[in-house]
Amino acid sequence: MTVEILLQSVISGILMGFVYALIAAGLSLIFGLMEIVNFAHGEFLMLAMFGAFWTWALWSVDPLLSLPLTTAALFLLGVLTYKGIIRWILDGPMLTQIFATFGLAVFLRSGAQFLFGVDFRLIQNPWIQGRISLGGLFIGLPQLTASLAALAAFGFLYWFLTRTETGLALQATAQDRQAASLMGIDTEWMFALGWGIGSACVGVAGALLAIFFYVFPDVGATFALLAYVTVALGGFGNVPATLLAGVIVGLVEVLGGVLINPALKYAVVFLLYLVVVLWRPQGLFGKF
Repeated sequence: MTVEILLQSVISGILMGFVYALIAAGLSLIFGLMEIVNFAHGEFLMLAMFGAFWTWALWSVDPLLSLPLTTAALFLLGVLTYKGIIRWILDGPMLTQIFATFGLAVFLRSGAQFLFGVDFRLIQNPWIQGRISLGGLFIGLPQLTASLAALAAFGFLYWFLTRTETGLALQATAQDRQAASLMGIDTEWMFALGWGIGSACVGVAGALLAIFFYVFPDVGATFALLAYVTVALGGFGNVPATLLAGVIVGLVEVLGGVLINPALKYAVVFLLYLVVVLWRPQGLFGKF
């Protein structure tokens, strides 16, 4: 294997890692707030990708233009999910919480298969296409754009959580719901807002992925699994740590496929997950 191929793989892994991190950030935020794993997170991503695709197919609107609309739609979906489902089972047994979001995932995926079929769809001739060459290394412009936009969105999320009053209220609610309520924080709204922001993250990621990735009803499953691994590596509820964890997952996935076998690239990622869980169950960086 040449050095160029290895460097090319490293660049690809880092770029995809930024997108994985944004997807995982929403999942980590929701878990940090109320310790519920959203098993429909991948299906939310799938809906965002279909939203970007149909906006392009019906009205010829590029995904970069429809990104704000997709983000807003997913934010609303997250809030409605909390109001309609999650708040009713928040204090219920863990199995009830698992079955609620898992059932929502099955419903959304089956609904997409019924409405859109199982065909693979691809946005033709997006605004951003082609590639650039840097010292013999090639970088796809769609992947580069998606990665930089995901990194910018992640930076904005981090700024919001650490520098705004609402973000600090979210952190306070995640640390101690009762104490936050006594301080005058509307914890019910914080939970709904957390679900909205977490879902909006996949709204951004879905619109970006639709630029260069196939859109189909099962597309969210693989990304959701990688997001769960990313959250576990970074630390459940530790949103900033998901950035580094996402890059690690992206690198392990790509390098595992290149150095070992492409068919085993996900197996290598899950093996890393098992090692970290056994060695450090709280994740590499612990709770935020």
